[in-house]
Amino acid sequence: MKLKPGKVIMMICAGIALLTGCGDADKVKSPNIIFILADDLGYGDLSCYGQTKFATPNIDKLAQQGMLFTQHYSGSTVCAPSRSALMTGQHTGHTFIRGNKEVLPEGQYPMSAEVVTLAELLKEKGYATGAFGKWGLGYPGSEGDANNQGFDTFFGYNCQRIGHNYYPYFLRNNQDSLVLKANAGKAAGTYAPQLIHEKTIEFIETHHDEPFFCYVPTIIPHAELLVPEEYMALYRGKYEPEHNYKGVDDGPAYRNGGYGSQPESHAAFAAMVHLLDEQVGDIMNKVNELGIADNTLIIFTSDNGPHKEGGAQPDYFNSNGPYRGYKRDLYEGGIRVPLIASWPGVIKEGRQTEHISAFWDWLPTLAELTSANVPWQIDGISMVPTLLGKDSQQQHEYLYWEFHELNGRQAIRMGNWKCVKYNVLTPEKATLELYDLESDPGEQNNIATQFPHIVKHFEQLFIPVRNDSEVFVFEPNS
Repeated sequence: MKLKPGKVIMMICAGIALLTGCGDADKVKSPNIIFILADDLGYGDLSCYGQTKFATPNIDKLAQQGMLFTQHYSGSTVCAPSRSALMTGQHTGHTFIRGNKEVLPEGQYPMSAEVVTLAELLKEKGYATGAFGKWGLGYPGSEGDANNQGFDTFFGYNCQRIGHNYYPYFLRNNQDSLVLKANAGKAAGTYAPQLIHEKTIEFIETHHDEPFFCYVPTIIPHAELLVPEEYMALYRGKYEPEHNYKGVDDGPAYRNGGYGSQPESHAAFAAMVHLLDEQVGDIMNKVNELGIADNTLIIFTSDNGPHKEGGAQPDYFNSNGPYRGYKRDLYEGGIRVPLIASWPGVIKEGRQTEHISAFWDWLPTLAELTSANVPWQIDGISMVPTLLGKDSQQQHEYLYWEFHELNGRQAIRMGNWKCVKYNVLTPEKATLELYDLESDPGEQNNIATQFPHIVKHFEQLFIPVRNDSEVFVFEPNS
């Protein structure tokens, strides 16, 4: 792969032990990689993580075949910066995209050409690269467009705003706009996640005889709460009293970011997760059918905690599990997410780990597994030792997040200590909270006044938050 101007100086050999975990993957053949990223799926939205009101049998099976993480964190508490952290191996104090700034008429503020992405690293190693779902890291044709950030193939929503709607008027097929004629006017003939899923399976089939990286950032179960009738019928009437959400059913925001009405929000949410689980099962079955399961690493996670938009009621389903907070919070419920990794014959079956990790760890992890080069300026630590059951896993000194909406928020986790700082952009109103996650995982007991020396140490670690209106302006519903 020919690197973009300026990127060459950011690359060094992946064999450096500081970044790659001392070569634990040396004897492991580079795998195919399927990375499934759910949208706004909470820690408690899977039955293998405690959901009791509906089941996710295929995702549960994936966990049974591999490893389930109990202390994994998303890159951010909203979409675009979380994806940026995943793609760059940098936390939100360093990664290029730190918010959901929109660029009209379609797309978000773009990643720089200088940014080195996971897809570029894998493409350089000869991987076929495809992304299927929601991008959100650069408007069509920009430096941040998926095709300009290492993906040979992109199919889905470039724009997060358009990604609010499940029966859109068009999707992106690389640089082409694919008009969905069956959705003209108010017709609902093409459910976008199903079409995107077909393209995902097609990519796996096409490239199964060569190394491939299949990134699947599905929009499910992001609001709006709409799903084909065949799935609604499975759950209708099971979650009474229902929640009737009145949304946008006409006008300029209709299928242009506004969430459609849903009189049966509970059933719709359960049905959407059912469809997501079914699609995960399809991917697992396809890998087995093609005979490539033993050389395919399948990863499943979510980009942030559960949302409260479009009629969603996360408290009804206990979507954040035992944790406090939702999407846009830096409490555990906003950033602690499910993570499952399965690779038959390499990752032992039925394992569970409490290793503390985050999205920015995936770039060095996958670089080590594929002997890819890595940027020198990353925050991630390879998780290969954990995946392989080794005792040599390097630990983070601490994890860091910043969020520029809602007057600015920051958080740090160091061991079992968690420090949360709100109103960052108005220092005179700033509040700093301290929690012991071992004794108080729900962050109910702020003990900052009891441990002033620990609070002082955290204060010294917080990075000054940039308030750059040109880059870090946020859209409220992305």
